[in-house]
Amino acid sequence: MAISSGTGPIPVTGQGTRRRARGGYRPESGFNPLAIVFLAPALLLLAVFHVYPTIYTFILSFFRGRSGELNGFLGLRNYEQLFFRDPNFIRFSNPSLDPVNAVLALIVIGSLIAIAVLAIRQRRQKVRDPIRMRVLMLLGIGIVALTAIYRPSGALWNNVLWVVFYTSVVLFLGLIIAVLASRVRYEALIKGIVFLPMAIAATALAIIWRFVYSPDADIGLLNAILAPAGVGPVAFLGDPAIVNWALIAAGIWGSVGFATVILSAALKGIPGEIIEAARVDGASERQIFLRIIVPMVSLPLSVLAVTLIVNVVKLFDLIFVMTQGGPGTASRVIAFSMYQEAFPGGLFGKGAAVAVIMLLLLIPIMIYNVRRFRTEAVT
Repeated sequence: MAISSGTGPIPVTGQGTRRRARGGYRPESGFNPLAIVFLAPALLLLAVFHVYPTIYTFILSFFRGRSGELNGFLGLRNYEQLFFRDPNFIRFSNPSLDPVNAVLALIVIGSLIAIAVLAIRQRRQKVRDPIRMRVLMLLGIGIVALTAIYRPSGALWNNVLWVVFYTSVVLFLGLIIAVLASRVRYEALIKGIVFLPMAIAATALAIIWRFVYSPDADIGLLNAILAPAGVGPVAFLGDPAIVNWALIAAGIWGSVGFATVILSAALKGIPGEIIEAARVDGASERQIFLRIIVPMVSLPLSVLAVTLIVNVVKLFDLIFVMTQGGPGTASRVIAFSMYQEAFPGGLFGKGAAVAVIMLLLLIPIMIYNVRRFRTEAVT
């Protein structure tokens, strides 16, 4: 191999990189013994604070676990109680069919994941299979019908509501605001205002929204707005029918700024020549958005979606400060149920079972995220 220069070709060989370095280290071997020395402290910390607690929690979930100790072996009874006997974790409208309905709830959640995976694969492969689309549509209709008939509720179902509505609305608003802000002169000011809630701690954000939702018109902003129209006072955090939607709205307000900043940075990476060429070819703004912008920011969108879903599964502070899981248990989520069972209830084994369920819900999401990164790296 040769590199051309002003004085003629200069031969370049790779022999220098293959020579043995001092101390016996071989760069081309791919293994550095010194790496073990440098990685040992980090591996030790991971083993002590991640691996060991995960293994201990998994084992503890098969015990009664009084005081967090391995006492009173129960086998799978903690999981059985959560799915079939605990109305605070998952509950259906027909109590006589709880076991059947609990299995249906698992099928519903699995179907939602399957629909998402199939849709993403079909999108990436750019193949439109009419039969598959019909199956997905029928499956979606069946899921909606099941939820309408059995009316699920409880911590697990509340997390499903958060995943579906919170994640989708945050992604949608974040992308729309990022696109619109990039076309105005005061883009930095708009993004700064939208990002402001992210600078507020989650506990402070929850206290702010408690005041906003207060039923007292002298304190609650929403009831003060509704009072002149003759509506209210509305107990946004005291009505089981609307409390989850009120909490989701507060969560959306606190996360849209984060999504906007991430997607705005992704939009900056789209070459302007592509957009201009599309406009020259007669593409409308809607076509540019759907066929150019969205596909080119699909990887940041998927990473952001995974981040939001992980945050939803771990959601605790907003619920703890605003409602304490109430009214009653209407706004409980999985992480709050884990806390409630383990610490106030003293049932550490049952709380550990909830933690294991959280981990099982997160593993497929993380596997998809890693595979998506590898696919993008290859392409």
